[in-house]
Amino acid sequence: MAMDVVDYEIKGSEMQFVEVELDPGEAAVGEAGSLFYMDGSIAMDTVFGDGGKQGGGLFGKLLGAGKRLITGESLFTTVYTNQGSGKQRVAFAAPYPGKILPMDLRQLGGTLICQKDAFLCAARGVSIGLHLQQKLSVGFFGGEGFIMQKLEGDGLAFVHAGGTVVKRELVPGQTLMIDTGCVVAYTPNVNFEIQYVGKIKTALFGGEGLFFAKMSGPGTVWLQSLPFSRLASRVFAAAPQAGGSREEGSVLGGFGAGGLLGAVLGGDDD
Repeated sequence: MAMDVVDYEIKGSEMQFVEVELDPGEAAVGEAGSLFYMDGSIAMDTVFGDGGKQGGGLFGKLLGAGKRLITGESLFTTVYTNQGSGKQRVAFAAPYPGKILPMDLRQLGGTLICQKDAFLCAARGVSIGLHLQQKLSVGFFGGEGFIMQKLEGDGLAFVHAGGTVVKRELVPGQTLMIDTGCVVAYTPNVNFEIQYVGKIKTALFGGEGLFFAKMSGPGTVWLQSLPFSRLASRVFAAAPQAGGSREEGSVLGGFGAGGLLGAVLGGDDD
């Protein structure tokens, strides 16, 4: 279907949201649970699948919904349509600290491969499917597994990444070694492989895992400094594990029940 051409503005610094401006009749597709606010003349319609192939028949809708379910997304997306006579705005918020990246699929050759759960919203007409890794090593050790998201079309899509985002342009033959969880997105012509760190001591005690993501050009790669899995593991490690409460501001809490020793040995760097 034809792509809607929308205007947008990304606001905020660490907890960002994107405000999309819709002309009369235009629509945006949002991931379930991503809505921040919307103007009064915008109508919501929850659809089965990605909202990009509403005229494709029942089989097409079931296939699209099944792909979204495999990538860890909801079976449904929400379409926000401007039914008023003037411009209206709808905003979508990032789920955790990081950056929202506007991706013009037309300039990227029509396809973008990104990590699961990266998609936030898009102009109507963008297709959200799945990308299966062809190499077993990438699937088993790549951090994101066999299945990643594939965004297709010639419109605007917005993806979210954790922490600070770095964009690298790789020339033919150029190679970049990356922590496996830090790969946000890349263009399809980039070669994605997994490489062992090389030394047992480094693998066991280096704290970076056993494998690197090896990205080879030509193409574009987007990297994130704080993968959600890393953030979640730090939060889990800092949370009380025995069902009790941790009094952060208490002097006694630092000495009682081995609190001081735990703080020393726990390696809390923050």
